[in-house]
Amino acid sequence: MIDLGRARVLVTGGAGFIGSALVWGLNARGTSRIVIADRLGTSAKWKNLRALHFEDYVEASDLLERLESGLLGDFDLVLHMGACSATTEQDASYLARNNYEFSKDVCLWAVRHGAAVVYASSAATYGDGQAGMDDDPASIETLRPLNMYGYSKLLFDRWVRNHALLSRVAGLRFFNVFGPNEGHKGDMRSVVHKACAQIQQEGVVQLFRSHHPDYRDGEQRRDFVYVKDVVDMTLHVASHGATGLFNVGSGEAHTWLDLVRPIFAALQVPERIAFVDMPEVLRGTYQYHTQADISRLRATGYTQPPTPLADAVRDYVANYLVAGAHLGDR
Repeated sequence: MIDLGRARVLVTGGAGFIGSALVWGLNARGTSRIVIADRLGTSAKWKNLRALHFEDYVEASDLLERLESGLLGDFDLVLHMGACSATTEQDASYLARNNYEFSKDVCLWAVRHGAAVVYASSAATYGDGQAGMDDDPASIETLRPLNMYGYSKLLFDRWVRNHALLSRVAGLRFFNVFGPNEGHKGDMRSVVHKACAQIQQEGVVQLFRSHHPDYRDGEQRRDFVYVKDVVDMTLHVASHGATGLFNVGSGEAHTWLDLVRPIFAALQVPERIAFVDMPEVLRGTYQYHTQADISRLRATGYTQPPTPLADAVRDYVANYLVAGAHLGDR
């Protein structure tokens, strides 16, 4: 068990979407003993940090040297969220270095120094879902990701298992996360973020047509999970010392229509939805149905129900997107 109100925490990717949300969640639980590592570059993700409280910031390229030198001190917990999360990234060597090799280095340092580790895996490891979406480590060899991003995450899951570290660390397979602090992600922003802007500007939202005979247009199904719920799940795993692999999602599959209709309601404008062809480059790597089995997470004692999708979308749109707010501003 870790007392998050007293813990000293390293958050890699701490200026990013889920990472900054975790810093916000830690602040709400009483700690600012946090060191953030990230690559700020020229993006606007620095804005995610403005309302948050933490001890120090370090560029990710300097992190391992600072850790090994002892300059950053000791940590009780490492939340390793840092990664390239672009599912369309084509540079496989970059993903191997950034998402796999760097993760190994961070994990080994943390284990050597007695820090608990919770790291970001991904539901992209499940590919098209033909092999199921079972977070039992025994299923790792059956998975066939559809893109290099998913494969980089699977590589690290496999490495952790092969080095007998799943009894020491926790890997979280995030499903379709949306919510505040994702505005810097460009094309990787959630459909809620993109659709809200499109509706405000044009009065209509565009969704991909289905190119699968079993799914009608707009009825492709995903496990959409609000980032505030992801924070609760992640910090529950961390504080309870749970280890192994865990799916992190709502446990429910909703259609894209279920997702976008509450946006119109929150903006108080008439509903207008248009369907467009999916780009050819995406058709072979598109997931038509995802749904997290969160029974292993529930077995750790996590009992909170997911925020109903319509409520989560309304909160995000009305209290953050329309207001131009970030987590911590309110």
